[in-house]
Amino acid sequence: MQGVNEMPERVMLTPEGRAKLRAELEHLLSVRRKEAVERLQAARELSDAWDSPEYIESKNEMSFIEGRIMTIEHLLAEAGVIPTERPPGGADFVRLGSRVTVLNEDGEEESYVLVGSAEADPRTGRISNQSPVGQALLGRRVGEQIQAVAPGGMRQLTVQSIE
Repeated sequence: MQGVNEMPERVMLTPEGRAKLRAELEHLLSVRRKEAVERLQAARELSDAWDSPEYIESKNEMSFIEGRIMTIEHLLAEAGVIPTERPPGGADFVRLGSRVTVLNEDGEEESYVLVGSAEADPRTGRISNQSPVGQALLGRRVGEQIQAVAPGGMRQLTVQSIE
């Protein structure tokens, strides 16, 4: 739990993640909201009952869309952008936006991109800087070993390369 004097950690986005959110917001505002309003109006005309399944479903969809719009607008207004420029000669330590290749305890290579929590998608190798593995990797250099408690148990990784 956060203490009274602690500032909340700022959400960080890659430039690609920011563009993706902007595109989603534009789609919600220009397409999905309009479709939801039309479905809601059709459900009202279809039945006089305010508790008809069609009306309730349309209203729930409209609420979801409005909530998502508010969430994205807030994220875009408050989030920082991860710098994409890299020092000449490559990265010397792991930071937000880094692509890190590690050697796991079984001798297999794994590759991760460290992103902010709003963009994390472990299935595609995009891990949050707030995840146990992400936290353990931040600030590390090639050749360093880390240990992190992950959902599958203790992970031991060796940093192989940083881009």
